[in-house]
Amino acid sequence: MKIISKITNAVIIAALVLGVSSCGSDDDGNIIIPTDNIVITATADTDLSLLVAALAAADGDLVSVLSGTGPFTVLAPTDTAMQAYLTANNYADIAAIPTDELQQLLLNHVIPGEVNSTTLTNNGAGYTETSSTAGPGGTTISMYYNTTSGVVFNGVATVTTPDVAASNGIIHKIDAVIGLPDVTTFATADPNFSRLVEGLTAYSFDYVTTLQGDGPFTVFAPNNAAFDALLATNTDWNTPADIEESTLESALNLHVIPSENTREADLTDGSVITLSGLINVDATAKTVNDGADPANVGTIVTSDVQATNGVIHMIDGVLLTPVVIISGR
Repeated sequence: MKIISKITNAVIIAALVLGVSSCGSDDDGNIIIPTDNIVITATADTDLSLLVAALAAADGDLVSVLSGTGPFTVLAPTDTAMQAYLTANNYADIAAIPTDELQQLLLNHVIPGEVNSTTLTNNGAGYTETSSTAGPGGTTISMYYNTTSGVVFNGVATVTTPDVAASNGIIHKIDAVIGLPDVTTFATADPNFSRLVEGLTAYSFDYVTTLQGDGPFTVFAPNNAAFDALLATNTDWNTPADIEESTLESALNLHVIPSENTREADLTDGSVITLSGLINVDATAKTVNDGADPANVGTIVTSDVQATNGVIHMIDGVLLTPVVIISGR
């Protein structure tokens, strides 16, 4: 990995700053169209100086990329956010970050197309793709947003200044750097998985550590409705922690395919081996079942939530096949 030894901010600024204009209205109410691209607009903002330095330092000539036609939506960490990230990760400065890693980290803050805050708020919550290709085999990384309390990305970064217009897109200033996600990032960020998280942490399971590993994993992740339907089948079950440990462990294992990053388009009909045994996939119907009970079927309701170490498909049912011993495991 290449690591740059020095960044001279004066050189960067001299190379990038050509002036800045904003999008607004003149005294007659006419709309002023911005003429400066995202890089120039960011360079003119003194609160984004570390981000500008990072763009110049990273692999991939990101300055040229974000000066291109676009459009792009850039989630721009403020200097305070960037410094907090450097401190938390024991980096002395931007130059200490390996430039290939820096490239993917920054691309994780770039959403193709122009997405303003009104669109995000109207959508409420959901997933989008970033420009990072840090997923297995160069797959693009997903981003979760939720507007219940402000506009929040991956549960860690809140928009502080929205809709800064540029000629080739839009900038939303945010209060934290958004790290590259593993599959547990989305489980904790998306409230639709809160019951699943309860299950993963109910006993002395090592699931969180496992799912933060290299993978890759394909996870059929039951949503809250799936778990609530399961809990309703037993009067003694109010939360996943009320389910007997071995039953819950078997069920959780049954939803994880190891050593594969299988996106929806690559699903095929037939049986696949999970951490707990076999499940059946119907690629056309977009369902998975355990084969033991016709009622134990999960339909994929959200697919291809891509992390660095695997992919999540949200399903609306919980599979319950007892543990199956797999040779070699």
